[in-house]
Amino acid sequence: MWLVMQKELKELLRDRKTLFFMIALPLLLFPAIFGVAMYFGGQAVEKARSEVLTFAILNAERAPQLSQSLAEQELLNRVEIEAGTDISEWVKQGGADFVIEVPVNYGNNPLESGQIELKVYFNDAGLNMVERRIREVTDSIAENNQAQVFELLGVDADKRSGVLNPIVIEKINVADQREDLGEKAGGFVPYIVFILCLQGAMLPATDLGAGEKERGTLETLLISPIERHNIVMGKFFAIAISGVVSALITVVSMAVWGTILSHGMAAKVVVDFMAAISLFDFLLMFLMLVPVVAIFASALLSLSIYARSFKEAQGYMTPLVFVVIIPVVLAMLPGVDLEGGWAWVPLTNVALAIKELIKGTMDYFALLPIFGSTAIIAGGLIYFSIFWFNREKVLFR
Repeated sequence: MWLVMQKELKELLRDRKTLFFMIALPLLLFPAIFGVAMYFGGQAVEKARSEVLTFAILNAERAPQLSQSLAEQELLNRVEIEAGTDISEWVKQGGADFVIEVPVNYGNNPLESGQIELKVYFNDAGLNMVERRIREVTDSIAENNQAQVFELLGVDADKRSGVLNPIVIEKINVADQREDLGEKAGGFVPYIVFILCLQGAMLPATDLGAGEKERGTLETLLISPIERHNIVMGKFFAIAISGVVSALITVVSMAVWGTILSHGMAAKVVVDFMAAISLFDFLLMFLMLVPVVAIFASALLSLSIYARSFKEAQGYMTPLVFVVIIPVVLAMLPGVDLEGGWAWVPLTNVALAIKELIKGTMDYFALLPIFGSTAIIAGGLIYFSIFWFNREKVLFR
C-alpha cells in the first residue's frame, strides 16, 4: 500500500500539469485573480465618486436654497428639462443622471411645511453616487432648518438631541473578540477549506484512475503481486494528501498576499484572533478534516475508476462541487446550530463544529456523533472504492 502511494505521489510530482494546478495556480493565479478583482472594483468605486453628474430640477422656484446648493457642488452640473417631458424616459435615455422634483409644500420651516418628500428620478441599476450626492446637500439644509425651529421654540441645545432621538439604544457586546469574529467569519472557513480540498484532489484522482486507463499503465499495476485493496488504499492516500496540500498552499498563499496587499493593516487583528484559539482546538479542527478528506478522496477515486477516460471522469466529478457546497451553506444559515439532529448531518456537522471551535463555544461532547457519522460515511465510501476496483466490468468498461 505504501509503495503504491509513494509511486503515485512521485508520478504526480513529475507531472508538470499537476504541479501547476496544485502549486503554481494557488501561489500565483488565485491571488492575482483576487488582486485584479479588488483593483478594478476599487477603480469603479473611485470613478463613481469623482464622476461629474448632470441633473435637472422641476419646480426649482420653490426651493431656491436647494437649487443654489446643488449648483455650487463641483461634481454636479445642472441641465434644463423642457416642460411636459416624460421624466422617467428622459433619464433612461441619458438626458441627465438624475432629476429632482420639488413638492408644493417645500419650505425652510418644518412647522409650516411638515415633512418634505423630494422625488428623485435616476437609474439605480448600476454603481452610482446619486443618492449620496443629494444627501450631502439636503442633510445640511435639514440641519439648518431644525436649528431654526429649535430657536423659535426656545429649545436648549442640550435638549435638542433628546427631541430628535427620544430613545437611544446603547449596545454592550458581552461577546469577546474571538466569539464575535468567529460568528461573523467562522462559517466561511469550512466553506473555503472544503472546496479547496475537493478541488485539490480532483486532478490527482482523475489521473490515478481514468488517467491510468488512458495511458495503459493500469494493467501493469494489476499484474503486480500487490493485493488490489492495497492498490486502492495507496491511490486513496495519494489523493487525500494532494487535496490537503493543495488546500494548505492556497490558504497560506492567500494569507500572505492579503497581508502584503493590505500593508499589514489587518495583520494584527488576524494574529490576535488566531492567538486566542488554543492549540487543542486547532488540533480538533484538523482531525475533523481527516474523515472529510477521506470522503472526498474515496468518492473521487470511485468515479475515476468507473470512468472510461480523463474527460468522462471530469464530467462525473464536477457535480460533486454542488454536493459539497449545499451542506456547508446550510451551516451558515441563521438559526442552524450544532444542536439536536444537526450533529448527525454529514459535512454540515463538521462545518458547524469548526465554526464553534473558532468561536470558542464548542460543546466537546458533540464531537462524538460528528466523528462517528463522518467516519462511518468515509469508511463506507472507502469500502465501496475497494469493491468497485475488484470488479473487472468496472475497470475495463
